[in-house]
Amino acid sequence: MADIETNRNDRLRRFSERLRTHSNAGSAIIEFAFIAPVFFLLLFAILEIGIIFFAQSTLQYGTNDIARMVRTGQTGAQGVTQATVRQRVCDDVAPLIPCDNDLNVDVEAFTTFSTVNFSNPLSPTGDVQGMNNYNPGTACTVVLVRVFYAWPVFTPLLTPFLSNMAGNKHLLYSAAAFRNEPYSLGLAGC
Repeated sequence: MADIETNRNDRLRRFSERLRTHSNAGSAIIEFAFIAPVFFLLLFAILEIGIIFFAQSTLQYGTNDIARMVRTGQTGAQGVTQATVRQRVCDDVAPLIPCDNDLNVDVEAFTTFSTVNFSNPLSPTGDVQGMNNYNPGTACTVVLVRVFYAWPVFTPLLTPFLSNMAGNKHLLYSAAAFRNEPYSLGLAGC
């Protein structure tokens, strides 16, 4: 009789252990279902913000490259056109930033630093205005090189925080202001 009682207690103990194991597994699934959306949202947010910062850095590199060409007089000496300058920026920022209509390169010359005009690149509707001027100036003129790109924001809940223009896009902006070098033979300094 004691053996029967022991067998029955062993079976009950094993059955209750199985129930506890299955109920723990079920609670883990439910907990993961609550936590997973928040976890993946934060993961995608970190990835998207990191890519935006990397794209901004890449855009600044492209702007600095063009600014160096203009400052040293290479654009005038080699007969560089606006299309060539834009293509050079495209080459510098590829493959991260596509060379499409959302990329704008603006090069303007001024007589002094106080006359430099930093006009707003966004129109009242939130789109990029036609900022595609090309005037690299001459020796000793002040030049402002600006490059804009309308970056699409993909993470849905981040759109209100990252979008700063129409169409759920984030404006990447890079600029360089400088005085051209005295690259003409007759100039000793600016």
